[in-house]
Amino acid sequence: MYGLYLAGVMIVTGGAIAFIGDKLGTKIGKKRLSIFGLRPRHTSMIITVLTGFLITALSIGMMAITSENVRTALFGMEELNANMESTRKALENVTLELFEAQREHKLADADLEKSKKEIADLKSEQDKLKAGNAELSALNSDLESQNKTLNDTNSTLESENKKLGEVNVTLTADNEKLNADNEKLEEHAKNLRDGLVAIREGNITLRAGEILSGGIVKGGRAFAAVDDDLNGLIETASKNIAERFGGEVDSAIWIYQPEMNDVTEKISSGNGEFFVRVTAAGNLVKGEPVRANLQLFRNNLIYKKNEFILSRNYEVNDSSDSEKIVSNFLTEVNHSAVVRGILTDPITGAVGAMEGTQLYQIVDIIENVRGKIILSAYAREETYSNGPLRLNIRVEKN
Repeated sequence: MYGLYLAGVMIVTGGAIAFIGDKLGTKIGKKRLSIFGLRPRHTSMIITVLTGFLITALSIGMMAITSENVRTALFGMEELNANMESTRKALENVTLELFEAQREHKLADADLEKSKKEIADLKSEQDKLKAGNAELSALNSDLESQNKTLNDTNSTLESENKKLGEVNVTLTADNEKLNADNEKLEEHAKNLRDGLVAIREGNITLRAGEILSGGIVKGGRAFAAVDDDLNGLIETASKNIAERFGGEVDSAIWIYQPEMNDVTEKISSGNGEFFVRVTAAGNLVKGEPVRANLQLFRNNLIYKKNEFILSRNYEVNDSSDSEKIVSNFLTEVNHSAVVRGILTDPITGAVGAMEGTQLYQIVDIIENVRGKIILSAYAREETYSNGPLRLNIRVEKN
């Protein structure tokens, strides 16, 4: 609107000056006036040119008077350009700062989202902790109730313990008396053993270490249950002696009671299976009671069925070598099995059992072979520590 006003002023001013110049030029032309001695036509032209100058000067003057912007454009352009350049640079700086602020705003938004997620997670954890705290409170209540019950039980046990203490005093006195009696019995037994030394080389019916019976006893059971199993093995040993010697030997077996209690306790407190042997404690002469020991072993699996045991190379030059080769091979198999963990017979030292027909077949095969052979032994069945080790023997040409 202000521009239209300014244009109107310029138009009106230019028109008025042009009109005055035209009138003045016409008047000078009619009167044929002369300036500076010039011809009237030239004077008219000068008047017209001056009128144009005047129009321009007055137009600029009027614009400068009426508009500050025009005055700035005419007289402050350089300063305006400098201000514009300064403003442009400031704008660029502001733009960069705005971009940086926007980037920081985005980072702040990301941190805010992360914080919101962490707050949500913390709230979830807090809910879990509240639930856990409620459970702990309930458990604490139960524990307090149980503690009260235990306190009541403890009071009862203290009362019973006091009674047991009184009983223990009585038992201690009885035990001291039993120990004294036991010392007397041991002294008497020593005297009996000393008296029998002279006749040990006489008519011996059982040899020291000879196996009277044996069996598997499961561990981890009550003391009384294990004791019953051990008494069963002792009873079996007594029956074996009775069947073997008839009435010639007293089949009653005597085992030192502390030894019996010790073996029973070890089995009761252990896990898995145990192999127990009842063996003669010494050479037995007719007419004396059978004294026995208990031997305790872990009953472990030594060989699986068809498991390889041992192989050896031999050379057969003559049929007479067959029995010697088989004997030597079985001796090595026996030694290998003992090293592996199979229990030997205390008298014979053997661990295995082999059918006579199989032994004869192996000997017969070797008798008909000449040159180098390989003998290999395999477990016929699963074999545990207590044995016996039953064999399958293969003969192969080398």
